[in-house]
Amino acid sequence: MIKTIMKEIEDRMHKAVEVVRQEFSKIRTGKANTGLLDTVKVDYYGQHMPLKQVANLGLLDVHTISITPWEKTMAQPIEKAILAANLGFNPINDGTIIRVPIPPLNEERRKELVKLVKKFAEEGKISIRNIRRDGIEKLKKAEQHEHFSEDERKRGEQEAQKFTDKFIKDIDSLVVLKEKEIMEV
Repeated sequence: MIKTIMKEIEDRMHKAVEVVRQEFSKIRTGKANTGLLDTVKVDYYGQHMPLKQVANLGLLDVHTISITPWEKTMAQPIEKAILAANLGFNPINDGTIIRVPIPPLNEERRKELVKLVKKFAEEGKISIRNIRRDGIEKLKKAEQHEHFSEDERKRGEQEAQKFTDKFIKDIDSLVVLKEKEIMEV
């Protein structure tokens, strides 16, 4: 019983870190990254499809994303979808390929993005602490119902704390990397 509770705690904490990592990938750093267009949905024959499912995404250079539609007729809807997504990008459509130049960030915007990164990180840490709290509650209930010893429960609590420390450290290292990426000129 304790092993299943500990496995659940570890898995949920790992997922919380992954959510933070995904949020960070959406934050623009002034460098091209195809992940910046993950939220773009394209009208594809009446269905709203993710951009990745109607075109190939790639990087032309450090500041330009290239989009090659699988069907040439999709170039116009893709361009409209990027503009409608309100990401601050101005796609350039030459009929066969769409180029999305990533504008450089000014100092003020960089500082705002760092604050946003720290906000996402704090939300991730809160989530991890809540998972630890829930796990400890489960251990206490299991101790009463499964009749295992108090020592086993305390070992479980210590292990939950180790997981908490590890995953919070992971989030902190992600913050350092993302902050460095944003502040690079």
